[in-house]
Amino acid sequence: MTRARTGARRRTPRVRLRGWGGVTAMAVACVTTAALTLLPLSQHGGRTAGADTPGTTGAGGTRGGSTTATLPVRAEACTEPEASLPPSSADGPGIAKIKERGKLVAGVDQNSYRWGYRNPYSGELEGFDIDLVRALAKDILGDPDAVIFRAIPTNQRIAALERDRVDVIVRTMTINCKRLEQVSFSTAYFETGQQILAPKDSPITGYDESLKGMRVCSGEGTTAYEALEKKSYGAIFKDEFDGTEKDPDRLTVPNQLDCLVRLQLGEVDAVLTDNALGAGQAAQDPAVALKGAGPFTTEYYGVAAKKGADDLVARVNKVLVDYRAGGKDSAWMVSYRKWLAAGLPGISAPPAPKYRSE
Repeated sequence: MTRARTGARRRTPRVRLRGWGGVTAMAVACVTTAALTLLPLSQHGGRTAGADTPGTTGAGGTRGGSTTATLPVRAEACTEPEASLPPSSADGPGIAKIKERGKLVAGVDQNSYRWGYRNPYSGELEGFDIDLVRALAKDILGDPDAVIFRAIPTNQRIAALERDRVDVIVRTMTINCKRLEQVSFSTAYFETGQQILAPKDSPITGYDESLKGMRVCSGEGTTAYEALEKKSYGAIFKDEFDGTEKDPDRLTVPNQLDCLVRLQLGEVDAVLTDNALGAGQAAQDPAVALKGAGPFTTEYYGVAAKKGADDLVARVNKVLVDYRAGGKDSAWMVSYRKWLAAGLPGISAPPAPKYRSE
């Protein structure tokens, strides 16, 4: 990671921990982020399982929907990263491997409130992404509980696929051209964009000149960090380390939720993240809020699979066709109303799929 020396930092008062029941609960969340997300976990229908299955290693949105588009994509150029393979229910080597194992191994988050998080009362994984994983397992294996969930840190999503630790990543992962060089993506299942999260009483007004001199946290390997590299408005967003810094990863963190913890501790002034994730974090802590009129980018989440796993990607796209179908009564809309509508109101339909022409 590049370490850049920056100028003097503007300090802010420590923010009293709120959300999730205050200091004690957030301390538990910190431990969870620091430890559990670095380890595999197995869960079948919310019940913790024993050892891993043998043979394995390890917002926004459209406001009214649109017509499905089929777009030509030249091999030498990435002009429409959201265009994926046409849907298919045909089996191939990827699907055969999952069926032989009898479980879908899915890389997820367990700390993103309303997307993928462990319910502190039931101990079960819940959220919008978790619902989608179960829909995939039901289609491929006939059982929504035939899943091995593995908690994957933000900066390890691609590596987990490359090392065959998981079959799919369903973890608020943005589709873009750079990532398409390393993994394959399904069609888009959610529209989002980058937005600043900061204390409600902060002078920061959004992704603008009010960030000058402010310490802004982002997840390592995220599109938020890439946005800051392109234009930071004078924000301090790169870690500096001169041998005396106690925490060289204060501004770029392995897990995106760590940014919220650092914001609550007063160690940073703001967080740059997807507004879909930021809305969940604002729901956790009423002392913080998304700043500005809305996101300043347009991005899409997709289900990621290992590069070249075409049969699995086509099958995921087929599941997404069914998941979107039904208008306001679709499985997608039901999950949206359950988990996301409170923080991201006004979404009337999922993003329409785009397919590559062969």
